[in-house]
Amino acid sequence: MSFVEYEDRIKDGDTAIVFLGHESMFPVKVQHGTVTQTKYGVIRHSTDLIGKKYGSKVTCSKGGWVFILHPTPELWTMNLPHRTQILYSTDISIITMMLELKPGSIVCESGTGSGSLSHALIRTVAPTGHLYTVEFHQQRAEKARQEFREHGVEHLVTVTNQDVCKNGFGVSNIADAVFLDIPSPWEAIGHAKSALKAEGGRICSFSPCIEQVQRTCLAMEECGFTEINTLEILLRVYNVRTISLQIPDLGKAAEDNSSTDFDSSNTSNQGTLGYVMVRGWFFLRSVPEKRVLVHAHSLESTSVLH
Repeated sequence: MSFVEYEDRIKDGDTAIVFLGHESMFPVKVQHGTVTQTKYGVIRHSTDLIGKKYGSKVTCSKGGWVFILHPTPELWTMNLPHRTQILYSTDISIITMMLELKPGSIVCESGTGSGSLSHALIRTVAPTGHLYTVEFHQQRAEKARQEFREHGVEHLVTVTNQDVCKNGFGVSNIADAVFLDIPSPWEAIGHAKSALKAEGGRICSFSPCIEQVQRTCLAMEECGFTEINTLEILLRVYNVRTISLQIPDLGKAAEDNSSTDFDSSNTSNQGTLGYVMVRGWFFLRSVPEKRVLVHAHSLESTSVLH
């Protein structure tokens, strides 16, 4: 099983996603002889999972059923164990686009955190690219290495445990892009420049406070970066639903007009009448939700080094 290569059937040792509904799913490590408890009953790995196709509908011991999905970076973001605050797909998508990542790109990242963005970056640069990710916290770095190994992507990523602000990324002049999600990103801008290729590249810094953004942008200017801009990404979800209304009373004048002007033998008029009757009763209404989904880290500063 690999997060970057789709497998058809579930094997012992795989990480799979148990899908109970859009708001209820969780990851499970498939192991021979193990059982997983759900609200619909027990899932027996040996008989219910191993050898079955990904996407299969599995019946639990209480008669309910779940789907077993192949893991993707998006599903992992929604279900991973949180060791830190994470980036979600809304931010990940714009970061990937602004850094101009593609298969074969070399990317430097700090910090690794829970690995949400890391998995998306690895999938984007595979199969010939590479991710160099730096994590200050030793236990988080070790856990990230373990997850990358279990997810079949260890050959595409190098995890380093050190302070990026003091020691940099451990590489020089090889990166196409650099991403920073650390408390003091301005202190790492010089190391980011050293990691980028001699012909230049892109850098993105992700910060929760505008004061951090200001200091980081100043450091970018001092290091020769250009085209510096700051973005805030907000996700607004709309609810679309059908509403029924009574046909309005247009009075006697409208009745007279309809009786004199409408010819029931005219097929075009019949179609018009049908449209008025149906559309007069029901129509779709789109209303934005009152809550706006935004992550605590919402300000992204990107720039280019030529």
